[in-house]
Amino acid sequence: MAPQNPRTTADRAQEEASSGAQADAFRTLRQAIWTVSLPLGMLSFVLPVYGREIGADAVQIGLFFSAFSLVMVLLRPMVGTGLDRYGRRPFVLVGIAGYAASMFLFGLWNAVWGVILARIVQGIASACLWIAVDAIISDISGSWRRGRSFGGINQASNQGSIVGSLIAILTIGQLGPESVWSLLFAGYGLAAAVGLFLAWRGLPETYSPGLRPWVLLLLIAAVTGASGAMIGPIVLFFLQDRLGASAVEVGLAYMPAALVGALAAARLGALADRLGRKPLMLLGMTVAAASSFLMPGLGSVLALAIVQVVVAAAGAAGRPARRALVADLTGGDQRGRAYGIYALAGGLGATVGPLAGGWLYERVSPAAPFYANGIVVAASALVLWAWLQVPAGQLAGDEPG
Repeated sequence: MAPQNPRTTADRAQEEASSGAQADAFRTLRQAIWTVSLPLGMLSFVLPVYGREIGADAVQIGLFFSAFSLVMVLLRPMVGTGLDRYGRRPFVLVGIAGYAASMFLFGLWNAVWGVILARIVQGIASACLWIAVDAIISDISGSWRRGRSFGGINQASNQGSIVGSLIAILTIGQLGPESVWSLLFAGYGLAAAVGLFLAWRGLPETYSPGLRPWVLLLLIAAVTGASGAMIGPIVLFFLQDRLGASAVEVGLAYMPAALVGALAAARLGALADRLGRKPLMLLGMTVAAASSFLMPGLGSVLALAIVQVVVAAAGAAGRPARRALVADLTGGDQRGRAYGIYALAGGLGATVGPLAGGWLYERVSPAAPFYANGIVVAASALVLWAWLQVPAGQLAGDEPG
């Protein structure tokens, strides 16, 4: 019997050690993202209400959202390039620190321009953090499990968002909205500071150079640029007027959908590894477009909850598929830049979306932003279906070699 190859044994031990280090890095990243995400679900509902309380009109409330998106649009390409030059870890740390700083700014400065400044800081943080997270997941996950890994990060973010939203609802219910904002934002800022410590202590640098073509990324970035940002600032007002429901009732209607993301995002994301990236991408976009057309005709809070559960399930499968495909088409030395370009396309829509949505809401009809968003998303899905050529190995998720 031939003697065992000692190099093979050493290689196997190195692979096992590497796998353990990757699992530790992923666990640390999930923990940090959980803490950062605590205020994210609450903010989408609170900013319009908070803006009204401090005297902001509809255009200024739209500016809360556009200022955030504009900063991301301007920074994302530079951040993407920086990720490939300086590594992933510094941008994660800067991003989490920026989220903590923005929460403290929200609590300290309750004026229109104070909120805009906080949103600018939050935009800087978002531009740094989320592209770096995408690059890290691509670095430490093989193509056969990237969908599940992206879904796991989405799930951690959704779980944090649900917990943070419940804290906000309970706190506002006990203390009243007039006295609770500073306390809430300070708590979220402290939580992000804990996430910063966890990432600083436990997240390694994952950058490793390599080379693969990523020309097709430009097409993906272009056709997925449209977003639902135009309905973000006005959806709460619209649903309150349409359904005659309070802000709390509308928020609770979204809770089952949030639970889908919090409990099943990793499993749904894994479908992209089994069924392929493109089908899941198209499913998510088709459901999103259909829901946008349905929203103006909803007749009850229950109907809203059902629609949002379906949207959440489709989105939890489709979003990781898109992000995993970016990694499939790019190499380790270009993934940061690739994610920057990919995020830029979506960010362009998110910048003009809130202002356009506010204008359509007031000048055309309250339902117009929903119909416009549905048309844009449906058209993007058609372009993807007709033109996006997925590599043969990714039709149903390639297996490790």
